[in-house]
Amino acid sequence: MHSPLEPASPPFETAPDTVHSAEAYIAEKRIGERIRRLRLKRSMGLVELGRQAGLSASFLSQLETGRVVPTLRNLARIAMVFGRDLSYFFEPEPHPLFRLHRHTDRVRLPQSGVDAPTYFFESLAWMVPERQLDPYYAEFLPVRNPSEIRPHVHPGYEFLYLLEGELEIRHGDRTHSLETGDSVYFDAGTPHSYRCSAQMPAVALIVTMHQPMPQPAMRPAAAANPRPASPPAESDIHA
Repeated sequence: MHSPLEPASPPFETAPDTVHSAEAYIAEKRIGERIRRLRLKRSMGLVELGRQAGLSASFLSQLETGRVVPTLRNLARIAMVFGRDLSYFFEPEPHPLFRLHRHTDRVRLPQSGVDAPTYFFESLAWMVPERQLDPYYAEFLPVRNPSEIRPHVHPGYEFLYLLEGELEIRHGDRTHSLETGDSVYFDAGTPHSYRCSAQMPAVALIVTMHQPMPQPAMRPAAAANPRPASPPAESDIHA
């Protein structure tokens, strides 16, 4: 019981430590930055976000810069605009993927499955887990006997940029000549091969993408007594 000579404290006064704790928690979760990223992904201005969330643009500006502490009701309004749950603002943020590969970390590997390799390659992202594409530095050696070159296939797509030299790429039944600075993008599910077409080695940057190739649409059922399909020609199998 307080002395009658001392003024009583306001019954609902907020303790300073509580305010500072809330501000520190908001800063730790980077809620303002998360709201700003969501807004910019939608190419949305503060006025438009405020109109949809029922909040003022000035309040949202202070919220994004960490100058005010939002209520759960305000955060819920903002979350609904972007189709997110309220928990989005409090869950741990995933660390953005960033891997640096020094040239001294690379390993030079020969073409596999042959006694006399026609090219060597170095993976530029072998330390990246669950990567969606594979970049390579490749060196193609001059070949005396083109018949020794064996085509190969793999799922997805491939991009090649020729850094130095001259290179021939056989894709299916067609052969294409590339010079320094040329690039090519192709379906890697089609048999393809490379041949250095000059006396000096050719150097290229190759990127293979793991995106599966689209499957052909199913054709409607044929009429009665369908004509049997002819077997594929040998040239369709062996490049």
